[in-house]
Amino acid sequence: MSMKSGVVITGGSAGIGLRIVEELLAAGFSVINLARRKVPIASDDIVDIEIDLTDRLALASACEQLAASDARVFIHNAGAIRPDLLGGIDLADLDALNQLHLGAAIQIAEALLPGMKAERFGRIVIISSRASVGMQARSSYAATKAGQIALARTWALELAPCGITVNTVAPGPIEATEMFHEIVPANSAMVEEMAAKIPVQRLGLPADVAQAVMFFIDRDNGFVTGQNLFVCGGTSIGSI
Repeated sequence: MSMKSGVVITGGSAGIGLRIVEELLAAGFSVINLARRKVPIASDDIVDIEIDLTDRLALASACEQLAASDARVFIHNAGAIRPDLLGGIDLADLDALNQLHLGAAIQIAEALLPGMKAERFGRIVIISSRASVGMQARSSYAATKAGQIALARTWALELAPCGITVNTVAPGPIEATEMFHEIVPANSAMVEEMAAKIPVQRLGLPADVAQAVMFFIDRDNGFVTGQNLFVCGGTSIGSI
């Protein structure tokens, strides 16, 4: 990819986000990371903005800095799971996930949009989830992740004439991430049992998701927009 631009990523400090940052740096991008923690990589090409993305006012302040940047690529990776069942859904959790998964995406995209439009180039990738098609005990998570796909498809239609593509990546079970191991203990029998139910017979890795993201942000990849790519080992069409 030629003519590298800056990239804004959320949640780039660990797991899938960290692997995406590693791929971005290897490809020659500069990175602005918005997360609770700094990226654990020493590089002059990384700017960390330590922030709670559920804090709408704090994010609004950070967006002023983003608007002045040269970033023309936005990867909304930050996410959280709040397990819930109907009958016991905490609406405060729903509000928090709505801001994290949807509100933050809107705030950051709107900050970057003028620069993208002026250059007639932009790439927006939102990390959704296989749970977007439904999963037990994930009402708030699944609803907001499905909302991300609808949001991206809407933006894709609005922004296509401006040279801006908008796509989503929907990972299945991804091992070696904090989010996964909050639910499934590392090195437990549950890991092997889950892998056995996946058509490709293994859990995903952060690198699997990062490769999909790099495909979507390629400057030469301007004819793919409004798409959702499941990176799930086949679980979106069968098994768990």
